[in-house]
Amino acid sequence: MHGTGVPLATPFTETGAVDHEALTALTAWLEAAGIDFFVPCGSTGEAPLLTADERVRVVETVSMQTDKPILAGTGQEGYHPTLETTERAAQVGADAALIVTPSYYGSDDRSLKRYYRDLADESPIPIYCYSVPKFTDHALDPRVVEQLATHENIHGIKDSSGSLESLQRLVRLTAATDFSVLVGSGGVYAPALDAGVDGGILALANAVPEQVATVASRHATGDADGARSLNAALVECNRALTARYGVPGVKAALAARGQDVGSPRRPLEALEDEATAEVEALLEDALQA
Repeated sequence: MHGTGVPLATPFTETGAVDHEALTALTAWLEAAGIDFFVPCGSTGEAPLLTADERVRVVETVSMQTDKPILAGTGQEGYHPTLETTERAAQVGADAALIVTPSYYGSDDRSLKRYYRDLADESPIPIYCYSVPKFTDHALDPRVVEQLATHENIHGIKDSSGSLESLQRLVRLTAATDFSVLVGSGGVYAPALDAGVDGGILALANAVPEQVATVASRHATGDADGARSLNAALVECNRALTARYGVPGVKAALAARGQDVGSPRRPLEALEDEATAEVEALLEDALQA
């Protein structure tokens, strides 16, 4: 996985079912805007609120719409549910699996290293580690990732720590292997590209995919200053859609872009009018940057 990836929002109908028609339309719209690969059933896709069957159907819908690579979120709290979801996702078109660190029992790095290696041994598709301490209260140590990177079926990591130091260490420690380091924090996309990451999986790319893709394209063509300048102009919008409002903010932004993705699933709730107006104003600023 290289370039700009989007952790797809999952559309829901008024009755709360997954809206596959809206998901198809969203996938097409994002691809036309310059997205390089798709990540259904991630944190922004409300994966913890989806059943295993729903996750598989979401992956299938996306794979039927696009020929771009698909990195499916398949991580669960247990080993066997994660493996089963990964196998089923592979059957419906996933090219690789993004597997979050289990968090409920507070596993340490030693246990997680065995967990990922064993999953990689059994998985029919490559796996990518997912370190998101905001939700799991645990960041994978770059030294552990260095060891995991030697496994032939572990192809990368999404690091959502927001730490440039962590990203720099990951890039350096895995440089000798065929391993992708992907940043998960849109506010530092350009600096992360400067540090040598292979791309990003960014919630912000749901709302302003064309701008996020432009950050990457400017960097790729040697305009690092232009990439940093544009990224800086997107920081406030990114902060609103992640740290402040999260999934409800992303869905409000998508609605403002004409993408009918419905409301979040409970216990999440749609934004109130004041917050929606704030998101819409920041979105407009980002689009004009």
